[in-house]
Amino acid sequence: MRVLFVASGNHGRISPVVKAQGDSLAKAGIEVDYFLIKGKGIRGYLGQILPLRKYWKNGNFDVVHAHFSFSSYVASLAQVKPLVVSLMGSDLKATPWNKKMIRFFSKVFRWREIIVKSRDMAADLPMDVHVIPNGVDTELFVPMEKEMCRLRLGWKEGVKHVLFPANPARAEKDFPLAQEAVSLLGYDAQLHVFENVEHKDTVYYYNAADAVLLTSKWEGSPNVIKEALACNRPLVSTNVGDVRERIEGLEGCCVAESREPKEIMGLLQKALTFEGKTCGREKLIADGLDHLTIAKKLESIYKRVSCK
Repeated sequence: MRVLFVASGNHGRISPVVKAQGDSLAKAGIEVDYFLIKGKGIRGYLGQILPLRKYWKNGNFDVVHAHFSFSSYVASLAQVKPLVVSLMGSDLKATPWNKKMIRFFSKVFRWREIIVKSRDMAADLPMDVHVIPNGVDTELFVPMEKEMCRLRLGWKEGVKHVLFPANPARAEKDFPLAQEAVSLLGYDAQLHVFENVEHKDTVYYYNAADAVLLTSKWEGSPNVIKEALACNRPLVSTNVGDVRERIEGLEGCCVAESREPKEIMGLLQKALTFEGKTCGREKLIADGLDHLTIAKKLESIYKRVSCK
């Protein structure tokens, strides 16, 4: 089976989350090719319609899988079929206009299947959808010795290290809230971020951290939370996406009930002083969120739509 992934390439590369899903499908024996949309703005995206259609005609693909709503609009207008669409979080939750556009395109262009990443997203989109979170490569994201990882990264000893696993420039991640919460701790703590870090190297950051902190305004099913769990790290998160479901029953992991810095600081103190085992990895695997299990679910969808 040949599958064409359609996704943004405006940052010079495909999203690590999308690439990881493609890699997992390849391990499952599915041939995955990529068409990256590199135009910026509406004009840039529209300029990719004809090139995508030409690429699809020459590729003999069984299924087209578009990731994020704008890539799905381009794929729809290019009339590439059969089309499976994955909505990732921000593309659904950012504004009410996004939901209207998704409903319009899915109906007019007859999207075969729609995938969302959490039940929270499904509740925001009253349509027939599949809830399939992105999986985690549990062979890459594994527990490692903290001191070795800190030595590799050059993190100093004698302080608490908090990891903010996102690009602080993305407004929806609300880095200022994380900064304020950490500043209220009352002792020396360093806040680290993901900026110009290769995805394969983030495992060292998770394992070097005393706690992981996510302060997003919205999410679908944040992979950084699942990657942290695969490394058995304590964590604190705002109540976004499926985070509460992912960490339910795990010691050392907390969801804030508000976006108040003092509450987040208090939960972060508990995570930073937690000395047990979170058992996040065991729960992640038991929930079927390893990348190969998710790949099998996607393969089932591909087979169904390619036979219609």
